[in-house]
Amino acid sequence: MTAEGGTDLRIEIICTGDEVLTGKIVNTNFGYMSQKLEDAGLSVIWGTTVGDDRASLLSAFHLAAGRADAVIVNGGLGPTVDDLSQEIAAQAAGVELELHQGWLEKMEDFFTRRGRTMPPNNTKQAMLPVGAEMVDNPIGTACGFAMDIGGARFFFTPGVPRELRRMLEEQIIPRLLERTGAPATIRLKRYHGYGLGESHVDSLLAGIEALDPTGGVKLGFRAHYPQIETKLTIRGTDPHDVAAKLAPIDAEIRTRLGNFIIAEDDQTLEGVCNAALAAKGGRLAVVETFTSGQIATRLAHLPGAEAVFRRATVARDRSQVFDALTLPPHLDIGEYSEVVAAEVATAARTQAGASHALAVLIDLDDGPDRMDLGGTIWIAVGVEGDTVVRRARILGGREWIRLGAVEMGLDCLRRYLQGLPVIERTDFERR
Repeated sequence: MTAEGGTDLRIEIICTGDEVLTGKIVNTNFGYMSQKLEDAGLSVIWGTTVGDDRASLLSAFHLAAGRADAVIVNGGLGPTVDDLSQEIAAQAAGVELELHQGWLEKMEDFFTRRGRTMPPNNTKQAMLPVGAEMVDNPIGTACGFAMDIGGARFFFTPGVPRELRRMLEEQIIPRLLERTGAPATIRLKRYHGYGLGESHVDSLLAGIEALDPTGGVKLGFRAHYPQIETKLTIRGTDPHDVAAKLAPIDAEIRTRLGNFIIAEDDQTLEGVCNAALAAKGGRLAVVETFTSGQIATRLAHLPGAEAVFRRATVARDRSQVFDALTLPPHLDIGEYSEVVAAEVATAARTQAGASHALAVLIDLDDGPDRMDLGGTIWIAVGVEGDTVVRRARILGGREWIRLGAVEMGLDCLRRYLQGLPVIERTDFERR
């Protein structure tokens, strides 16, 4: 399908399997594929889910072949009788199946290296339609393949998520990009933000694509409370061209979003905090209430965390915090305050022998769990002689408050470590 400025591929994804169709397995593969394709500037036009039924699969293949330019079929490449993708692909194309000797040998070696004998039914996975192009699966026994059916190029992939993801990124997306005739180099730049809503970020970045007069930059967003991901897809003739297009836009995005950018690309907020602590030779103590220990969970498992994460105190209520930290009774006045939050952080840091402390304390309003339920959040972060306290109100139900408090606490820690203002109001707060 030719359009002004280039060639657009009409892409369809077909997910197969009775367990996917009936909802017994949540179909995360479709979301992953669609997102990755979108990140590469390739849009999915149709999505189909079909069970392990020969007639239904054949109908789905024929329908896709008549309306799409490229089709990704996910699932049905296993060794059991209900894995039908190779058989129906051959039928749809009007060809026979043949044994792919190279893949058979690879499977046999796969089992041998694990000290096992390959079951006879695995041979089925090496039966491919005549004329099909093998698409390598470097970490599994399901052989991917590509072939033409009608006017569309079909790509067949395994249902195992980690196998699918490797094949999609390394082999299928490059093949699709080649078919578009688009510039050979594409880069995805991502900015992870906290504190601004999607519409606010959209308004702040209005006109950003126009900074590249060639039209080689596409802006997109993915909101997943409490974070929002801002994405730039940059197309160019080569890496130098892409870098030249990205540089002025990157600088402008940093200017417009400022301190609300918490991480970039594959970074995470907790990873940024751990790295900043490590760079300072810091040691962290955490106190958190109502969060089910989510702050500690996000920090403590990271590579290198054993060098910076000293202790976490996870409590359900105020009395547990006071008992755990042996705080003086006169501070227990029935609710948290700026003074109490600072004392909690100081006690946690001192008792753990840490250089830094983060306390996230929540007073949840009484009442039913509904969208106007509120929580008052006290966050204290600092070192000996310098503790900053922030108060915030979040409305939106228990889970919304919990997620917001965890993110705000980690963001305050990041800001403190990076020398940024800890108190900077977010779109989620109510005063």
